[in-house]
Amino acid sequence: MRTRNIYLIGIGMGAQQTMTFEADDTLQSCDCIVGAKRLLESVEKYGKPAFAAYLPDQIHTWLEEHPQYRTVAVVLSGDSGFYSGAKKLAAELEQVSEYAIHMIPGISSVTYLAARLHTSWEDAELVSAHGRRQNYIQTVAASAKTFLLLGGAACGEEICRKIKAYGLEHVIFYIGRRLSYAEEEIRKRSGAELCPEDLSELCTAMIYNPKPQQWSYGSIPEEEWIRGKVPMTKEEVRAVSIRKLRLTEETVLYDVGAGTGSVAIEAALQSEKIRVYAIEKNPEGIALIERNKQKFRTDWVFPVHGTAPEALEDLEVPTHVFIGGSSGNLKEILRCVRNKNPDVRVVLNAISLETIKEVMEAAAEGLLNHPEIVQVSIAKAKVLGQYHMMMGQNPVYIISGN
Repeated sequence: MRTRNIYLIGIGMGAQQTMTFEADDTLQSCDCIVGAKRLLESVEKYGKPAFAAYLPDQIHTWLEEHPQYRTVAVVLSGDSGFYSGAKKLAAELEQVSEYAIHMIPGISSVTYLAARLHTSWEDAELVSAHGRRQNYIQTVAASAKTFLLLGGAACGEEICRKIKAYGLEHVIFYIGRRLSYAEEEIRKRSGAELCPEDLSELCTAMIYNPKPQQWSYGSIPEEEWIRGKVPMTKEEVRAVSIRKLRLTEETVLYDVGAGTGSVAIEAALQSEKIRVYAIEKNPEGIALIERNKQKFRTDWVFPVHGTAPEALEDLEVPTHVFIGGSSGNLKEILRCVRNKNPDVRVVLNAISLETIKEVMEAAAEGLLNHPEIVQVSIAKAKVLGQYHMMMGQNPVYIISGN
């Protein structure tokens, strides 16, 4: 039987006037209050016994050690259902049969700032960079409106640096600081004007991008890429190869022999959650990957200078691998990624019959399960005088399997 009531309360941004009546009633009637030190300062007026903690295991331990408190209020900033610690805390406490968990919503900084700016938020992207790793650059670049939750000086310095590095000086920041308090302030800054001091504390920003980046993902024309003497996967072959990868939003992709980074970048553009490691042994290729990464604003493409499989050893576990070039190490590369993840999805491109021979040997050794082999032959029209002639490209084998 559940005999202890635990209330997870979103108290808004901290000022009393933005707290809901339900939150106020619960705080008045509870036995004690638990929460981060900053939030406990906002509820001192209730005169309740207080315990400073915000990690789920800390709060759970404290509850076990203090059974005398039968009705406990846990205060959380903003809304209990929006980038809140309430989710993990509820999952932790719901395992205890004695606890009855109640959620009380609050006013989030996003809804508050949107109201202050006389704008909506349902048509915006919502990203939290407060205590979490997020690919906000790609989101800001592709969206007309983004609300970004920020988390202090280090986060602010990183944002300023990346906004300028990715050529986003034209976006406009509306930065809400100390929202709901008497010293509330909303600063307006262009990306070019933005400085770390603007983002030096916990704050929320709405970022307006008058020129969102709109690429037709999966078919970026070859003339759009920054190219050198490094080989690049052709547009049509790239489109088929990426389709064969069957990427998901949580993909961790190795692009081995990345060249100019075309496959890595097109894969990253499928979702801002996808992380891509572009492995390339040629220093010119690494430089081109960096330049194309900047042009297409794919912040979660990570160039790795080296030769596979050695260059793969210290990378996080892959879910997907694309092999555009193996430097004669195909079986060693497959063995390496299989050891990291036996269920990894592999797609590779081959031009020579010798590589196909390696593929079949790898399949026989169990390094590539039930490979599907597709040969793609592409010809493009070229104007020669008054005629249009079809000019054939090298046939390419696209091999995929688990």
